[in-house]
Amino acid sequence: MTILVNLSPVLPQPTGISTYSLNIVKELRSLKPDVVSSFEIDGYTWHRSPADLTAEYGLQGHFKRLLWTQFQLPKFYQKLNSQLLFSVLPEAPLWSSCRSIVMVHDLIPLHFPKRFSPATFYNRHYIPQVLKQAEHIICNSNATAQDIVRFCDISANQITSIPLAYDAQNFQFLDLPTQNYFLYLGRVAPYKNVQRAIAAFATLPHHSDYEFWLAGPPDQRQRPLLQAQIEDLKLTNQVKFLDYVAYEDLPRLMNQAIGLIFPSLWEGFGLPALEAMACGTPVITSNLSSLPEVTGEAALLVDPYNVGAIAQAMHELVTDSQLRAHLRTASLARASQFSWAKTGQATADVLQRFS
Repeated sequence: MTILVNLSPVLPQPTGISTYSLNIVKELRSLKPDVVSSFEIDGYTWHRSPADLTAEYGLQGHFKRLLWTQFQLPKFYQKLNSQLLFSVLPEAPLWSSCRSIVMVHDLIPLHFPKRFSPATFYNRHYIPQVLKQAEHIICNSNATAQDIVRFCDISANQITSIPLAYDAQNFQFLDLPTQNYFLYLGRVAPYKNVQRAIAAFATLPHHSDYEFWLAGPPDQRQRPLLQAQIEDLKLTNQVKFLDYVAYEDLPRLMNQAIGLIFPSLWEGFGLPALEAMACGTPVITSNLSSLPEVTGEAALLVDPYNVGAIAQAMHELVTDSQLRAHLRTASLARASQFSWAKTGQATADVLQRFS
């Protein structure tokens, strides 16, 4: 059977959806699928999609991709005599003859809906239609599977949860000396809960002895709010915005941190937590959504709404060397259970089952 893999949303840079997509497609070579994307993928029969369909082009790119998916992707499917479409996002042509399997990463906008937000509309109206007509659904955690059942009225029997993984060639324990900073990695959207993390840092005893580094793409809507908070708490010399950090520089940054602070209010998976554990870095994260699934007993789990609980976990990391050593060992052991080879094989198994 001919399988068509839709990578039109994917950027060549390893961030977010692209990290998943570029790793998973390497593991699907045995199926010999056709691939449609805006750039060539080594080892595959490649068909070009427009370059302006990605997140790099913002809302306009997203809207263009939805139109292209509806009206142009079926033409590829028919021309190539495809019999199954695999999409790395929950996007597929509606009311068409395309048989599809789609990947759902999260339904976070439905947990924190905004009345006039395009993301809320997309998740509430478009995605459920895609899922209801799909042959099968893949997602990244049991928490996301439960969300699909809850929000989209889909039977659990139609969903397979397959955990993500990390790049073991990049994220490794480097045995470097710990420096005096905590690290947050990711966007600073409100549900990421960075404001409470900063508030917790401010209450840490002797917090002037430490720094809190925020690494991730700049957000011109949220950053002014965070900067105002930092100024009010008199933390301007301690909380630093690193902006985007090069992929190859992340392991050193993680290895030398006291710990990764990742108290998100909701995650579909939580890749930064896994990548930090692969570096042997202690992780403080939320006890909600998928994060307990990812970290197991190898992290300090806290109520993300409780500033005091976050601060207490930070205090434990800076005062208890035995705890840090335990978490380092547990983190490395936990991370070793995840691999893109496992994720890819499980994905290939699902595709073959519906071929």
